[in-house]
Amino acid sequence: MRFDFNVLVFALSVAAILLTPGPTNTLLAVAGLAQGARRASPLVVFELCGYLAGISAWGMFLTSAQHHYPWLGSLVRLVSSCYLVYVAVSLWLAARERVENGHRAIGARALFVATLLNPKGLLFASVIFPPNAFEDRQTYLATMGLFACLLLPIGFVWIKFGAALSKGCLFNPLRLQRVAALVIGTFSATIAWSAFH
Repeated sequence: MRFDFNVLVFALSVAAILLTPGPTNTLLAVAGLAQGARRASPLVVFELCGYLAGISAWGMFLTSAQHHYPWLGSLVRLVSSCYLVYVAVSLWLAARERVENGHRAIGARALFVATLLNPKGLLFASVIFPPNAFEDRQTYLATMGLFACLLLPIGFVWIKFGAALSKGCLFNPLRLQRVAALVIGTFSATIAWSAFH
């Protein structure tokens, strides 16, 4: 990947999508709210791993497989939607436990799987990443390197946002976590709807 205007467009597109609220960002904010920025910060590594695995899978295998199996994209979106329902329900139920006994609401595995199944991975692989990123090793490594450089600080921003909410006396942590569960449930419904349309 040459560092030219296309790289700038790529970087701005990736940053805009990563900054957009979604399931992973909501989970990062909730982790910041529940655990504080310092304890939740390692979760960004699991977000990165989830995106790298998901984007690579879409780019190297599933994009070409969809030519033969057009239903594959819908199936992946449906599985993603079901997992997000599970995450939303767990988050809702964990809100009361967290308030009562300091229960840790968001774990590394939940964040990794939610990110792996995040439809943004398909968007990155099929639209944002250069077409030759999954055919040329150098381009792949350069693209993924730039992606990682953008994702890490943006992930930390979402965690800090959640941590900042926990410090405000106007915000009830129980309600915020339940609102986050509703947001993730809404994302799940949107993803399920897109699987059939």
